[in-house]
Amino acid sequence: MSSLRFVCLVLALLWKYQLPAQDTVSIAGALIGLDLTQSEIDSMRPGLEQMRTDFSILRNTQLPNNVPPALYFNPLPIGFQVPEGQGAIDWRIPAGSELPKNPDDLAFYSIQQLASLIKSRKISSVDLTTFFLERLKKYGDTLKAVTTVTEKLAMEQARKADADLARGIYRGPLHGIPYGAKDLLAVPGYRTTWGAKPYEKQVIGEKATVISKLEEAGAVLIAKLTLGALAWGDVWYGGVTKNPWDLEQGSSGSSAGSASATAAGLVPFSIGTETWGSIVSPSTRCGNTGLRPTFGRVSRSGAMALSWSMDKIGPICRTAGDCAMVFDAIRGSDKVDFTVIDAAFNFDGSSDIADLRVGYFVDAFEHSEFNRLNDSLTLATLRSIGVDLHPVTFEISTPVNALDFILSAEAAAAFEELTLSGRDDEMVRQIRRAWPNVFREAQFIPAVQYIQANRHRTILIQEMHQLMQDYDVIITPSFGLQLLTTNLTGHPCVVLPNGFVEGRPTSVTFLGNLFGEDKILKLAMAYQEATDFENQHPSFFKN
Repeated sequence: MSSLRFVCLVLALLWKYQLPAQDTVSIAGALIGLDLTQSEIDSMRPGLEQMRTDFSILRNTQLPNNVPPALYFNPLPIGFQVPEGQGAIDWRIPAGSELPKNPDDLAFYSIQQLASLIKSRKISSVDLTTFFLERLKKYGDTLKAVTTVTEKLAMEQARKADADLARGIYRGPLHGIPYGAKDLLAVPGYRTTWGAKPYEKQVIGEKATVISKLEEAGAVLIAKLTLGALAWGDVWYGGVTKNPWDLEQGSSGSSAGSASATAAGLVPFSIGTETWGSIVSPSTRCGNTGLRPTFGRVSRSGAMALSWSMDKIGPICRTAGDCAMVFDAIRGSDKVDFTVIDAAFNFDGSSDIADLRVGYFVDAFEHSEFNRLNDSLTLATLRSIGVDLHPVTFEISTPVNALDFILSAEAAAAFEELTLSGRDDEMVRQIRRAWPNVFREAQFIPAVQYIQANRHRTILIQEMHQLMQDYDVIITPSFGLQLLTTNLTGHPCVVLPNGFVEGRPTSVTFLGNLFGEDKILKLAMAYQEATDFENQHPSFFKN
């Protein structure tokens, strides 16, 4: 909202409560830091009244959530070259994988292992899908991680995967593999609830691009998974999604169900989204490996819009190798989401990590409190496998925390109809730090300041580029100022488990340059080959 719009709304209070015009507009100006004289107020009044009429016209014109603004965020620094020249990727699917002696162990097989079993026809997609559907039905309510089991669609897709394979058609490592999707991705014929009570019965008649791409890759959608209402936290209209490692604790959010279901072996992998920590946080809490891709790598078409300049879609998996396989399937343009940039992803998990330039945010590690020991051990492990770590100071002059209202402004615009209709009262969370109140607060953000914040963001993009350009990967604690910074600049990261504190998983984050997913995933694979945290699973869900 612009400064003038806010003043205009205050004038509405004048008309309603018969307050003196100069006092009301003066108070409104003071609230936004604008000192106005009486003559200035008098000059403004006709324009404010006209603007009030214009706003009313716009508000009475339907504007669905899937309509983006005619402004597109570009995260590319000046002079940045997008990687080109896509080569073939060898996924190294092993030929000798066997079914486990204990059938329940299949729940925690990696995509690579499951792909081997499917390709060699040691298990059919129908049988594998049935196995995971049964686990969803058995544990879904315990975790409160599922909004909808898509059984009919899943069995259709599984039968097709088996039929294709019988005809010699193999679509790649995801062929016949079940998965779950965060319930803000539209699937025709099924509810897309956005985790929020006002949208509990919503059915959207389109298919999200990510869902279409996974279907083309042969994957089988078996469930739509919970998210914190409108992509905040782990509280949705059905309760609190649980952490499989501690059922007394929420799974964090907002990709709450995606992380919880994957960690508990209800699905082999899932799709999440991140605007500000929504892949990183639940992946940490539940002990998953999650990839937040570069902004503009994956189409958001058919996904709920929260922030057009910050939303990103990525996989939540068991391993970094799994993340690479899923990411390769979902990346790329669709001629609908104009922010998508086609760039090469030349992932090679077998190549030597010695050629990677790796830094670490030394000051962030020094100030890490909760996870200091495990973070220190992570650095030691990386050194032990031959990584030459260079200390980097996280020096940013931009006041990053002061830019967080960019998200609030865009989210309030995406859901203005909810605010104006009063249906925001149906939301479960009604505390000060919850969407209903934040949406109302954001109506008072001046448009001028939103634009100014994005000008500061341009400087931040250049600063982060300067910080990263000498390195392929920078290791950092998962939380802290870097999390907001890199979500604003669009940089990719992979978050992966690095230990436990009091029986609960912890994580570390590998940051990459824009479109540098191949390098952070390669280093993450090497780290996971040297450790065993990704192979630890919550005991309650092992049978």
